[in-house]
Formats: sequence, C-alpha cells, structure tokens
Amino acid sequence: MKRVLYIIASLLVVIGVFCVIKYFINSNQGEYSRVVDWQNGFRENLNVNNKNTSMKIISPAFANNGRINKKYTCNGENINPPLEFVDVPEEAKSLILIMDDPDVPKQVRADQMWDHWIKFNIPPTTREIKDGEEPAGISGRGTSGNLKYHGPCPPDREHRYFFKLYALDTVLDLPEGASKKEIEQAMQNHIIAQAELIGLYEQSVD
Repeated sequence: MKRVLYIIASLLVVIGVFCVIKYFINSNQGEYSRVVDWQNGFRENLNVNNKNTSMKIISPAFANNGRINKKYTCNGENINPPLEFVDVPEEAKSLILIMDDPDVPKQVRADQMWDHWIKFNIPPTTREIKDGEEPAGISGRGTSGNLKYHGPCPPDREHRYFFKLYALDTVLDLPEGASKKEIEQAMQNHIIAQAELIGLYEQSVD
C-alpha cells in the first residue's frame, strides 16, 4: 500500500513539474509574442505619439545654443531670423511657433518670462520661415502686446531665447491676440510632436 502511495505521489510531483515547465514555456512564448508585437506594431504607434524625437527646428542664422546675430535684435533690424522645420509629422493639422525668454530679471517680471513671438494655426506644410518674413497663420499676443516678432533686448546679461515648435492634430479655435497661456491650454492633449531651438544674446558684447 505504501508503495502504491509512493508511486502516486511521485506521479503527482512529475505532473506538477510538467505543468510548471509548460506554464513557463507558454509564458515565455506569450512574452516573445508581445515583444514581436511591440517591435512590429506598437513601436509604430509609439512613433506616432512621440515624433518629437525626430522633428526639428533649425536656423541658418545660428546654431543651437549659439549667439543670435545683432540683426535680429532690438539693437539691429529687429526682424525674425530664418527658420526651418524638419520632419514635421504628415498627420499634423497645424503648427505653433513660440519664442520666449525665461531669463528676465524678477524686478522686470515676477515670472521671469517674456513672450517675444507667438504664431499658431501655421499651415502644417510650412517648412521654412524666411529672414524678416512672418509666417502664415494667426498671431498670438506677446508680452509687449506685439502681434509680430519682437527681437531679443536683454537689459542685464546674456539671455536664452527658446524657439519652440509644436505639431498638433487639430486647428485651434482661438482669435488673433490670444495669449501664450490660452494657446498652451488649448493645445493640451493635441501635441503630436515638438522641438526647440535655443539662441543666446547679450547686448554688452555688441
């Protein structure tokens, strides 16, 4: 009787081990399938939602983190620099361009931010903004109340100027003169790509 029980117990152990091995094999196969799905399918969807890794905004006039020429500032012609948009998503419905300066002295503005140039509902086929030419689209209102480009004019030291490009899956229903805050609120959950270019300027070196 003991021998029979021993044999049954041994069989149960073998069956249990077999079931465990089969479970792990199936699990690994499932995991492998998920990896394959991610590589062949989900990665494509991920790219659609994260094209900010490939879209770029560049300028023939200055390199990223390079010095902005006096021509494009309050000490020069005060016209916008040329810009180029690279790898804009095909599914984009509109583009937004914002240029701002986050280095403003606190005594000038408590939030230390100055909005120099805001354009929204730029046609998604736009790939270039020429020297001194405003792009098609709707003008937002800058800190100076400006509806067009307002060049760098730092009062104290070298400032950073961020040229931010956004690709949206929609067209914003906002009027001319909308503020940056209003635009940023409206474009929430609609950004499919973004890129930035940083230029530097200090008046004392001119």
